Amino acid sequence: MSRFDPYQHLSIRLNPDGTLTRLSNFPKTEANPGVIPGLPTVSKDVTVNDETKVWARIFLPTKLPSNDNTVARLPILFYFHGGGFAFYSAANLSTHQHCSALASEIPAIVIAVDHRLAPEHRLPAQYEDAIDTILWVKKQALDPEGEKWIRDYGDFTRCYIGGRCSGGNIAFHAALRAQNNDIKPLNVIGIFLNQPMFGGKQRMPSELTYATDQLIPLPVLDLLWEFALPKGTDRDHRFCNPLEDGPYKSKVSSLGRCLVISFNMDPMFDRVQEFVQMLVKQGVQVEARFDVVGFHNIDLVDTQRSQALLNIIKEFII
Repeated sequence: MSRFDPYQHLSIRLNPDGTLTRLSNFPKTEANPGVIPGLPTVSKDVTVNDETKVWARIFLPTKLPSNDNTVARLPILFYFHGGGFAFYSAANLSTHQHCSALASEIPAIVIAVDHRLAPEHRLPAQYEDAIDTILWVKKQALDPEGEKWIRDYGDFTRCYIGGRCSGGNIAFHAALRAQNNDIKPLNVIGIFLNQPMFGGKQRMPSELTYATDQLIPLPVLDLLWEFALPKGTDRDHRFCNPLEDGPYKSKVSSLGRCLVISFNMDPMFDRVQEFVQMLVKQGVQVEARFDVVGFHNIDLVDTQRSQALLNIIKEFII
């Protein structure tokens, strides 16, 4: 590990001004606002905040359920992609395909948020982008001329916030911060966290066991937190370590239902277990789905696992 270079592993170069040059190009895809034969959803990109340039991609299933010839209202899912706060986009092919599958199979309106990236924008910028998106949807709900897909098909009383990896971290903190805002008529009734990214200064057994994990070895995790956390803080900051006491702790008990997914060979597995224990102690209704066989992001390379996780989330939403 002494010769391991996390910058090389991540294919990045740190510039003198503190920004990153990202050398990898991950496949992206355009939104498809018109129906395309064979695709289960339509999608469109919307600007959330002109100043920060945060935008979102909205997914709507092409086959809409109906009750007595009236189109049924769909739950609204706010979704945050992974990438350690520093990578990827709502336009990435893997995120697009996952959100399309969520929208078509649940069915639901899925709003994939393209938040700002670290280290150019450190936490809590990503949490602020999440709240901006929630408030943007509130505005559409109240505006007679608001975004048509949301106004015509969204069930504002059934909102969920979720994400994978760093997106799971964002979803958790966004749900807490939403309690400080008047988001009515929106009502967040649950959160779903797929392999959420948490940390801490004290090493956990799973971190030591899988310190040389092929995808996220410890030096890479440490570097991602160094990029993401506010300057002058460490991994016991509440943004990273949810077990640390802080003013937000009193809000945890007010979270709705919570689904947490993790895999035994994920270096952060023990952190996720402790996180779930904290939620339970705070009185949160938690559904923990831990798999003893699997590694971080296994669902991105194993189609059967991907479908299994999709089914778990579908059952949780419905």
